[in-house]
Amino acid sequence: MDALFRNFFRANLDVERGYENTGDLRPTLLSFNDSYVDLIRAGFEEIIADDSFGPAEYERLTDIEFPDQETLKVYLREMYDYLFNNGPEQPMPPE
Repeated sequence: MDALFRNFFRANLDVERGYENTGDLRPTLLSFNDSYVDLIRAGFEEIIADDSFGPAEYERLTDIEFPDQETLKVYLREMYDYLFNNGPEQPMPPE
């Protein structure tokens, strides 16, 4: 996993900011240069497709627990849609 991608999660989707739904995450990400945005997009695509990336790995990045693999994958797909496909709103992790 790329260090910049890992840092994106730690800086924007950790336990303190992962539950904020201010509407700033997409515009903030898209304000960066295209190569950074492409790196984040590719990183999301990689972890969504990677069956070995699960709740334990996500928790190590963000300190947010997911109950199971499927719940995490749904969240990651919804976050991808929000960030890159103009999804309606930022999804929230489980409480």
